[in-house]
Amino acid sequence: MEQDQVMHGRPTHPPADPREQQRHVIRVLVVAQVLGGIGAGATLSLGALLAAELSGSSAWSGMAATMATLGAAAAAVPLATLAQRRGRSVSLSAGAVVAGSGALLAITAASLSLFPLLLAALVLLGVGSATGLQARFAATDLASEQTRGRSLALVVWSTTIGAVLGPNLFEPGEAVAGILGIPALSGGFVFSAAAQVGAALLYRLGLRPDPLLTALRLQAAERTDGGPGVAPAKRRGLAVLARTPAARYAVVSIAVAHAAMVSLMAMTPVHLHDHGAGLSVVGLTISLHVAGMYALSPVFGWVADRAGTTRGILCGQLLLLAALLTAWRGAESEALVTVSLVLLGFGWSACIVSASALLAGAVGVTERAPAQGSSDLLMNLAGATGGALAGPALVLLGYAGLGLVAAVPVAAVLGWTLTRLVAARRRAPLAG
Repeated sequence: MEQDQVMHGRPTHPPADPREQQRHVIRVLVVAQVLGGIGAGATLSLGALLAAELSGSSAWSGMAATMATLGAAAAAVPLATLAQRRGRSVSLSAGAVVAGSGALLAITAASLSLFPLLLAALVLLGVGSATGLQARFAATDLASEQTRGRSLALVVWSTTIGAVLGPNLFEPGEAVAGILGIPALSGGFVFSAAAQVGAALLYRLGLRPDPLLTALRLQAAERTDGGPGVAPAKRRGLAVLARTPAARYAVVSIAVAHAAMVSLMAMTPVHLHDHGAGLSVVGLTISLHVAGMYALSPVFGWVADRAGTTRGILCGQLLLLAALLTAWRGAESEALVTVSLVLLGFGWSACIVSASALLAGAVGVTERAPAQGSSDLLMNLAGATGGALAGPALVLLGYAGLGLVAAVPVAAVLGWTLTRLVAARRRAPLAG
């Protein structure tokens, strides 16, 4: 296999100019992420409605997000393992194909009125989210240390387009459903399936030469030339994180940021609705939150590259803490809740971009994919846990209490970050 040849320092074909290849990789990833975002957006907007319809109770509507999140968590490590063995092209295209299959299965479930089959479809659709998360790491395989954050952030930003388009597929989906003779709510999944097939083709055909295999080949050449190189990793991703302090810090930052974001965001529509807000207010608040998650990611990537990834994480944690404290103090104000959700999106974006860039640079090329897969697994599990605990917390403590509780782990990671910055400042004079 090509991977075996790479690991022994025998390239399968002459490597392209890494800088030119990196520009090509970013272009491919951006377009594929737009398509993947459309698929994910359709899942989130229509999955809950379809779950309520097939189950006969709105109480089951939340299972759409839960099953999709579990699917993303389950796929994270297998996709990373496939990337390590066969390259990003094979891994990402396989993930998109599985997600597309999930969309077709959702249509089948709706046509047969089978709720358990829909749950299985949502798990497969969640693999599309895992694919999108790992695509951001593909942007770092050939990036230089000075541009790693911006490259990753640009791919994250491109998700905005699909995330905005996806939830607006309800009416066009109804028209397509009428033409195809399938249930109205399943029509949007036709777009989702087509988008995932398009993304799979782009990944498979566009990522040539493969960015991860090229990075491995370049490292093998360094070892052949007497360069430092890094020995091939034998440990699994979690073991790599356990023995690498910077990577461990990055993954905890990602997981805590994601859990805080999911827990507050998931309960905001319920809180606003219970306090008499109209659907237009709820929709606007969530739309502004989603825009905050993605729209400024290039800015946060620039901050990570110029100021350092740890300072970028610090920026994100301060924004998250401001968002959660605003939710605590302004729970009874629609305007302040909206401000809180926008700040929450900004904080999530800054943390995810900076911490992902730190993780990519903290481990060797041969360890990168396993570590990133474990990171995405823990990120999704943290999000699922945060979402699951948010409901009981809202009932017991109210929206203000939920914001305050979610602020506790964020404040703990903030303290960890400040400790790292102080230690780095103390080491700087010694290094000089």
